[in-house]
Amino acid sequence: MRVIGLDDVDAVAKGGVLHVARGDLVTPLARDRAKERNVSISIAGEAAPPEPRPQSRPPLAANRAGNGATRSPTPPPSGGIPVSGALYRRGAPAAALGWPVPRPAAGANGNGRRSRVTVVGAGHVGAQVAARLADADRFSEVVIVDVADGLAEGIALDLWHSSALRGFDTRVTGSSDLAASAGSDFAVITAGRARQPGMTRTDLTAMNAAIVGEISRGVARYSPNAIVVVVTNPLDEMTELAWRTTGFAPQRVMGMAGVLDAARFCALTALVGVARPDRVAAMALGSHGEEMVIPLSQATVDGRPITGVVDATTLEALVVRARDSGAEVVRHLKTGSAFFAPAASVARMVLAMAADSREVVPACVRADGTYGIRDVYLGLPARIGRAGVLEIVELPLTAAELEMLRAAAARIDERARQLV
Repeated sequence: MRVIGLDDVDAVAKGGVLHVARGDLVTPLARDRAKERNVSISIAGEAAPPEPRPQSRPPLAANRAGNGATRSPTPPPSGGIPVSGALYRRGAPAAALGWPVPRPAAGANGNGRRSRVTVVGAGHVGAQVAARLADADRFSEVVIVDVADGLAEGIALDLWHSSALRGFDTRVTGSSDLAASAGSDFAVITAGRARQPGMTRTDLTAMNAAIVGEISRGVARYSPNAIVVVVTNPLDEMTELAWRTTGFAPQRVMGMAGVLDAARFCALTALVGVARPDRVAAMALGSHGEEMVIPLSQATVDGRPITGVVDATTLEALVVRARDSGAEVVRHLKTGSAFFAPAASVARMVLAMAADSREVVPACVRADGTYGIRDVYLGLPARIGRAGVLEIVELPLTAAELEMLRAAAARIDERARQLV
């Protein structure tokens, strides 16, 4: 199997035909580019593609879903496989879709209206999240909210100025008042104090609990139907607090951690030289901290078990470095914490839910008895869609991995119980 990407499409003359083998994986962005360049995709052994029609859209805004229009997913070639959730570019998802499942256009809610997203906190992470979501052009509006007077407005205006260059028409607005976000479909909470060198995520509990609590009450007041994604550290405890404070169903409150930790592990594994980062697949479960668990029994490199590709000593070192990568970034920056990878991780989750992709991602969700764990927020494999968490997926973990996961749950629960 070969992955057909943007470069393959660009290598074909406009109006031409791209020939692919049966079973090759064509990424969604490659399909979008093919439509933009009026390139037909021909699968070996199948009927010839129809004659291409003239392209009438301006190239900068080509193939953007908008105005409630419905775009049906194209099934993979006969004998192919669903698109890997690892294949993402510019923050827009190439989710592991189930086929064939008709859905609203990406970014549309159940009523066909394009979704509205609020990002609370205009620091590095919040600004990057807003930029990625706007750039994906799947929403009617991205609202940035920050208590610092003028900060959100300035960032929003700067982002909007880039719309002509990036080809999106998602409106970007800013405000210091959460009321401006009323009616949002998604609320991303990034506000809070960032770690400084020598600090653990848990050191932030007291100061960030007050911030997250106040924001959560505001979200419940102004956007009672929103799905909440928490990014503020300590992640597991703050997600628990947001759930308690909003009073929302647990399916509508989740935290972003596992996507980031797994991405770090995959990126670091790629440095060993075994594969590209997007050809490594892994789940990061447990806590966003010392109790992080990466079940190596479920990790793969190019579809092969990672334990057969990378030696045990190297794998152990990779897990430790992935777990401590946040602190490693903080040590280098000295005055702040990571923001590029966290923002990309948040965007992936929000875009997957907006598109109702139903893909499985590692996320901080409230345990429902799966894995023998209940009534605590921690990282678990979750199938996410337009309604939030659709189900917690039970993977065939080894006995040792399951024991570590349960131990992580117990320690997180102990800390969460100390929240006022």
